[in-house]
Amino acid sequence: MAKPKVAFYWCASCGGCEEAVVDLHEAILKVVEAVDIALWPVALDFKRKDVEAWKPGEVTVAFINGSIRTSEQVDWVKLLRQKCPVVIAFGSCAHLGGIPGLSNFTTREKTLANKYHNSPSVDNPDKILPQLETEINGYELELPEFLPAVYALDQVIEVDYYLPGCPPVPDLISAAVGAILEGKLPEKGSVLAPDKSLCDTCPQKDSKPEVMKIESFKRVADSSPDPDTCFLAQGYVCMGPATRSGCGELCIRGNMPCRGCFGPTSEARDGGTKMLSAIGSLLDTTTEEASERLAATMVDPLGTLYRFSLPTSILKQRLG
Repeated sequence: MAKPKVAFYWCASCGGCEEAVVDLHEAILKVVEAVDIALWPVALDFKRKDVEAWKPGEVTVAFINGSIRTSEQVDWVKLLRQKCPVVIAFGSCAHLGGIPGLSNFTTREKTLANKYHNSPSVDNPDKILPQLETEINGYELELPEFLPAVYALDQVIEVDYYLPGCPPVPDLISAAVGAILEGKLPEKGSVLAPDKSLCDTCPQKDSKPEVMKIESFKRVADSSPDPDTCFLAQGYVCMGPATRSGCGELCIRGNMPCRGCFGPTSEARDGGTKMLSAIGSLLDTTTEEASERLAATMVDPLGTLYRFSLPTSILKQRLG
Protein backbone atom coordinates (compact mmCIF):
# COMPACT_ATOMS: atom_id res chain seq x y z
CA MET A 1 0.00 0.00 0.00
CA ALA A 2 1.36 3.40 -1.03
CA LYS A 3 2.21 5.80 1.75
CA PRO A 4 0.33 9.11 1.86
CA LYS A 5 2.24 12.07 0.48
CA VAL A 6 2.75 15.39 2.26
CA ALA A 7 4.09 18.75 1.15
CA PHE A 8 5.83 21.50 3.09
CA TYR A 9 6.03 25.02 1.68
CA TRP A 10 7.62 28.20 3.06
CA CYS A 11 6.19 31.68 2.34
CA ALA A 12 7.10 34.91 4.21
CA SER A 13 8.62 33.81 7.51
CA CYS A 14 11.90 33.38 9.33
CA GLY A 15 12.26 29.65 8.69
CA GLY A 16 11.63 28.62 12.29
CA CYS A 17 8.67 26.47 11.26
CA GLU A 18 10.94 24.47 8.94
CA GLU A 19 13.32 23.95 11.84
CA ALA A 20 10.39 22.84 14.01
CA VAL A 21 9.95 19.83 11.73
CA VAL A 22 13.60 18.92 12.29
CA ASP A 23 13.04 19.49 16.03
CA LEU A 24 10.96 16.32 16.03
CA HIS A 25 14.39 14.67 16.43
CA GLU A 26 14.12 10.89 16.26
CA ALA A 27 10.33 11.15 15.88
CA ILE A 28 10.91 12.53 12.38
CA LEU A 29 12.09 9.05 11.39
CA LYS A 30 8.63 7.71 12.22
CA VAL A 31 7.09 10.44 10.07
CA VAL A 32 9.39 9.59 7.17
CA GLU A 33 8.48 5.90 7.54
CA ALA A 34 4.76 6.72 7.45
CA VAL A 35 4.65 9.31 4.64
CA ASP A 36 6.42 10.34 1.47
CA ILE A 37 7.57 13.96 1.37
CA ALA A 38 6.54 15.21 -2.06
CA LEU A 39 7.66 18.82 -1.56
CA TRP A 40 10.06 20.41 0.90
CA PRO A 41 12.12 23.09 -0.91
CA VAL A 42 14.19 23.98 2.16
CA ALA A 43 15.59 20.45 2.35
CA LEU A 44 15.21 18.85 -1.08
CA ASP A 45 15.32 19.99 -4.69
CA PHE A 46 11.82 20.37 -6.09
CA LYS A 47 10.62 22.54 -8.96
CA ARG A 48 7.27 24.19 -9.62
CA LYS A 49 6.78 21.95 -12.66
CA ASP A 50 6.90 18.93 -10.31
CA VAL A 51 3.93 20.28 -8.35
CA GLU A 52 2.05 21.25 -11.50
CA ALA A 53 2.35 17.63 -12.64
CA TRP A 54 0.61 16.27 -9.53
CA LYS A 55 -2.88 14.93 -10.01
CA PRO A 56 -5.44 16.58 -7.67
CA GLY A 57 -5.47 14.54 -4.46
CA GLU A 58 -2.19 12.79 -5.24
CA VAL A 59 -0.59 14.62 -2.31
CA THR A 60 -2.75 14.33 0.81
CA VAL A 61 -1.82 17.40 2.81
CA ALA A 62 0.13 20.62 2.44
CA PHE A 63 1.72 22.23 5.49
CA ILE A 64 2.14 25.88 4.48
CA ASN A 65 4.08 28.20 6.77
CA GLY A 66 4.65 31.93 6.48
CA SER A 67 2.42 34.86 5.72
CA ILE A 68 1.67 36.04 2.18
CA ARG A 69 3.55 39.12 0.93
CA THR A 70 4.34 38.52 -2.76
CA SER A 71 2.48 37.49 -5.88
CA GLU A 72 4.72 34.41 -6.17
CA GLN A 73 3.52 33.21 -2.77
CA VAL A 74 -0.09 33.75 -3.85
CA ASP A 75 0.49 31.62 -6.95
CA TRP A 76 2.18 28.84 -4.98
CA VAL A 77 -0.44 28.53 -2.26
CA LYS A 78 -3.26 28.57 -4.81
CA LEU A 79 -1.50 25.79 -6.71
CA LEU A 80 -1.08 23.72 -3.54
CA ARG A 81 -4.72 24.33 -2.61
CA GLN A 82 -5.78 23.06 -6.02
CA LYS A 83 -3.69 19.91 -5.68
CA CYS A 84 -4.07 18.96 -1.99
CA PRO A 85 -7.31 17.87 -0.27
CA VAL A 86 -6.04 19.16 3.10
CA VAL A 87 -4.20 22.43 3.72
CA ILE A 88 -2.80 23.27 7.16
CA ALA A 89 -1.72 26.78 8.11
CA PHE A 90 1.52 25.87 9.85
CA GLY A 91 2.71 28.36 12.45
CA SER A 92 1.80 31.87 13.53
CA CYS A 93 2.59 33.63 10.26
CA ALA A 94 0.29 31.43 8.19
CA HIS A 95 -2.30 31.25 11.00
CA LEU A 96 -2.48 34.94 12.03
CA GLY A 97 -0.14 36.95 9.80
CA GLY A 98 2.77 36.72 12.20
CA ILE A 99 5.58 39.15 12.89
CA PRO A 100 5.88 40.06 9.16
CA GLY A 101 2.31 41.32 9.52
CA LEU A 102 3.48 44.20 11.73
CA SER A 103 4.47 45.95 8.51
CA ASN A 104 0.74 46.45 7.93
CA PHE A 105 1.06 49.33 10.38
CA THR A 106 2.78 51.24 7.58
CA THR A 107 2.38 51.27 3.79
CA ARG A 108 4.05 49.29 1.04
CA GLU A 109 5.61 52.48 -0.30
CA LYS A 110 7.15 53.41 3.06
CA THR A 111 8.39 49.85 3.57
CA LEU A 112 10.17 49.85 0.20
CA ALA A 113 11.58 53.34 0.77
CA ASN A 114 12.93 52.33 4.16
CA LYS A 115 14.59 49.27 2.68
CA TYR A 116 16.01 50.69 -0.55
CA HIS A 117 16.34 54.44 0.13
CA ASN A 118 16.67 55.24 3.83
CA SER A 119 18.65 52.37 5.33
CA PRO A 120 22.12 53.59 6.43
CA SER A 121 23.79 50.62 4.72
CA VAL A 122 22.19 51.27 1.29
CA ASP A 123 24.11 53.03 -1.50
CA ASN A 124 21.30 53.95 -3.91
CA PRO A 125 21.66 57.63 -4.96
CA ASP A 126 19.25 57.22 -7.89
CA LYS A 127 16.49 55.92 -5.57
CA ILE A 128 15.99 52.81 -7.70
CA LEU A 129 13.36 50.32 -6.58
CA PRO A 130 13.05 46.69 -7.75
CA GLN A 131 11.14 46.47 -11.01
CA LEU A 132 8.71 43.70 -11.91
CA GLU A 133 10.33 43.38 -15.36
CA THR A 134 13.88 44.29 -16.36
CA GLU A 135 15.76 43.59 -19.58
CA ILE A 136 19.46 42.80 -19.21
CA ASN A 137 21.71 41.63 -22.07
CA GLY A 138 18.70 40.68 -24.15
CA TYR A 139 17.07 38.67 -21.37
CA GLU A 140 13.87 39.68 -19.59
CA LEU A 141 14.03 39.17 -15.84
CA GLU A 142 10.90 39.06 -13.69
CA LEU A 143 10.41 39.63 -9.97
CA PRO A 144 7.27 38.88 -7.93
CA GLU A 145 5.05 41.81 -7.02
CA PHE A 146 5.39 43.11 -3.45
CA LEU A 147 1.76 43.15 -2.30
CA PRO A 148 0.14 46.19 -0.61
CA ALA A 149 -0.13 44.33 2.71
CA VAL A 150 0.73 41.11 4.54
CA TYR A 151 -1.99 38.46 4.60
CA ALA A 152 -2.61 35.32 6.63
CA LEU A 153 -3.01 32.15 4.59
CA ASP A 154 -6.80 31.96 4.93
CA GLN A 155 -7.10 35.49 3.54
CA VAL A 156 -5.78 34.10 0.24
CA ILE A 157 -6.98 30.49 0.09
CA GLU A 158 -9.31 28.23 2.05
CA VAL A 159 -7.56 26.61 5.01
CA ASP A 160 -8.70 23.34 6.58
CA TYR A 161 -6.75 23.40 9.85
CA TYR A 162 -4.44 25.66 11.83
CA LEU A 163 -1.33 24.54 13.70
CA PRO A 164 -0.38 27.55 15.86
CA GLY A 165 2.89 28.68 17.36
CA CYS A 166 6.11 30.52 16.61
CA PRO A 167 7.06 27.85 15.83
CA PRO A 168 4.59 24.99 16.46
CA VAL A 169 5.90 22.70 19.17
CA PRO A 170 6.94 19.10 18.31
CA ASP A 171 4.11 17.52 20.35
CA LEU A 172 1.45 19.34 18.33
CA ILE A 173 3.18 18.56 15.03
CA SER A 174 3.37 14.86 15.90
CA ALA A 175 -0.27 14.84 17.01
CA ALA A 176 -1.38 16.54 13.78
CA VAL A 177 0.52 14.09 11.58
CA GLY A 178 -0.89 11.20 13.62
CA ALA A 179 -4.45 12.51 13.27
CA ILE A 180 -4.00 12.80 9.50
CA LEU A 181 -2.63 9.27 9.16
CA GLU A 182 -5.38 7.82 11.35
CA GLY A 183 -8.15 9.84 9.75
CA LYS A 184 -9.04 11.42 13.10
CA LEU A 185 -8.88 15.09 12.24
CA PRO A 186 -11.49 17.30 13.95
CA GLU A 187 -14.05 19.53 12.25
CA LYS A 188 -12.63 21.62 9.43
CA GLY A 189 -11.53 25.05 10.50
CA SER A 190 -10.24 23.79 13.85
CA VAL A 191 -7.09 25.01 15.51
CA LEU A 192 -5.06 21.93 16.41
CA ALA A 193 -4.32 23.02 19.98
CA PRO A 194 -6.27 23.19 23.27
CA ASP A 195 -9.08 25.74 23.32
CA LYS A 196 -8.26 27.30 26.67
CA SER A 197 -6.14 30.22 27.73
CA LEU A 198 -2.50 29.94 28.64
CA CYS A 199 -3.31 31.25 32.12
CA ASP A 200 -5.19 27.97 32.77
CA THR A 201 -1.98 25.96 32.38
CA CYS A 202 0.57 28.55 33.48
CA PRO A 203 3.00 27.28 36.16
CA GLN A 204 2.69 30.68 37.88
CA LYS A 205 -1.10 30.74 38.07
CA ASP A 206 -1.21 30.04 41.82
CA SER A 207 0.87 33.15 42.48
CA LYS A 208 -1.84 35.53 41.25
CA PRO A 209 -3.04 37.83 44.02
CA GLU A 210 -6.77 37.89 44.74
CA VAL A 211 -6.86 41.55 43.76
CA MET A 212 -4.37 42.31 41.00
CA LYS A 213 -3.43 45.89 40.19
CA ILE A 214 -0.81 47.22 37.76
CA GLU A 215 1.01 50.29 39.07
CA SER A 216 3.41 50.62 36.10
CA PHE A 217 4.53 48.59 33.12
CA LYS A 218 7.94 46.95 33.09
CA ARG A 219 10.11 45.39 30.37
CA VAL A 220 12.42 42.41 30.62
CA ALA A 221 14.97 44.49 28.71
CA ASP A 222 15.26 46.77 31.73
CA SER A 223 14.64 44.48 34.69
CA SER A 224 14.47 40.83 35.74
CA PRO A 225 11.10 39.25 36.58
CA ASP A 226 10.61 37.06 39.62
CA PRO A 227 10.31 33.58 38.05
CA ASP A 228 7.86 32.42 40.71
CA THR A 229 5.34 35.24 40.42
CA CYS A 230 2.66 36.03 37.82
CA PHE A 231 4.16 38.37 35.23
CA LEU A 232 1.08 40.59 35.06
CA ALA A 233 1.10 40.98 38.83
CA GLN A 234 4.66 42.27 38.48
CA GLY A 235 3.70 44.74 35.73
CA TYR A 236 5.08 42.81 32.75
CA VAL A 237 2.70 42.55 29.80
CA CYS A 238 2.01 38.82 29.50
CA MET A 239 -0.43 37.76 26.77
CA GLY A 240 -1.50 34.66 28.70
CA PRO A 241 -5.10 35.84 29.38
CA ALA A 242 -5.68 36.36 25.64
CA THR A 243 -3.68 33.45 24.20
CA ARG A 244 -4.43 29.80 23.51
CA SER A 245 -2.47 27.21 25.48
CA GLY A 246 -0.69 24.16 24.05
CA CYS A 247 2.86 25.48 23.75
CA GLY A 248 4.06 23.85 26.96
CA GLU A 249 4.46 27.33 28.49
CA LEU A 250 8.00 27.46 27.08
CA CYS A 251 8.38 31.23 27.38
CA ILE A 252 6.99 31.27 30.92
CA ARG A 253 9.35 28.47 31.98
CA GLY A 254 12.21 30.49 30.47
CA ASN A 255 11.19 33.45 32.67
CA MET A 256 9.73 35.42 29.76
CA PRO A 257 6.13 36.69 29.50
CA CYS A 258 3.87 35.06 26.92
CA ARG A 259 4.14 36.82 23.54
CA GLY A 260 0.81 35.55 22.18
CA CYS A 261 2.06 33.40 19.29
CA PHE A 262 -0.71 30.78 19.64
CA GLY A 263 -3.41 33.38 19.03
CA PRO A 264 -6.72 33.80 20.83
CA THR A 265 -9.10 31.04 21.89
CA SER A 266 -12.40 30.58 20.08
CA GLU A 267 -14.04 32.86 22.65
CA ALA A 268 -12.12 35.94 21.45
CA ARG A 269 -12.48 37.59 18.06
CA ASP A 270 -9.34 39.67 18.54
CA GLY A 271 -6.54 38.75 20.94
CA GLY A 272 -5.16 42.28 21.13
CA THR A 273 -8.52 43.77 22.05
CA LYS A 274 -9.11 41.07 24.65
CA MET A 275 -5.71 41.74 26.19
CA LEU A 276 -6.31 45.49 26.16
CA SER A 277 -9.57 44.92 28.03
CA ALA A 278 -7.79 42.72 30.58
CA ILE A 279 -5.07 45.32 31.13
CA GLY A 280 -7.61 48.13 31.44
CA SER A 281 -9.34 46.33 34.27
CA LEU A 282 -6.06 45.98 36.18
CA LEU A 283 -4.76 49.55 36.08
CA ASP A 284 -4.25 50.93 39.58
CA THR A 285 -5.69 54.39 38.87
CA THR A 286 -8.76 56.41 39.83
CA THR A 287 -8.70 59.20 37.24
CA GLU A 288 -8.50 59.41 33.47
CA GLU A 289 -5.31 61.46 33.68
CA ALA A 290 -3.62 58.89 35.91
CA SER A 291 -4.69 56.11 33.53
CA GLU A 292 -3.12 57.97 30.61
CA ARG A 293 0.15 58.42 32.50
CA LEU A 294 0.25 54.74 33.43
CA ALA A 295 -0.64 53.62 29.90
CA ALA A 296 2.20 55.78 28.56
CA THR A 297 4.67 53.53 30.38
CA MET A 298 3.81 50.64 28.02
CA VAL A 299 6.40 50.66 25.23
CA ASP A 300 5.14 49.79 21.73
CA PRO A 301 1.55 48.75 22.56
CA LEU A 302 0.78 47.79 18.94
CA GLY A 303 3.83 45.56 18.66
CA THR A 304 3.09 44.06 22.06
CA LEU A 305 -0.62 43.36 21.69
CA TYR A 306 -0.58 42.49 17.98
CA ARG A 307 2.90 41.04 17.61
CA PHE A 308 1.61 37.99 15.73
CA SER A 309 -1.94 38.86 14.71
CA LEU A 310 -2.27 42.31 13.11
CA PRO A 311 -3.37 41.08 9.62
CA THR A 312 -6.20 38.98 11.11
CA SER A 313 -7.21 41.48 13.80
CA ILE A 314 -10.03 43.98 13.67
CA LEU A 315 -7.41 46.59 12.68
CA LYS A 316 -5.90 44.53 9.80
CA GLN A 317 -3.78 47.25 8.16
CA ARG A 318 -3.08 50.93 7.84
CA LEU A 319 -5.07 52.66 5.12
CA GLY A 320 -2.91 55.35 3.51
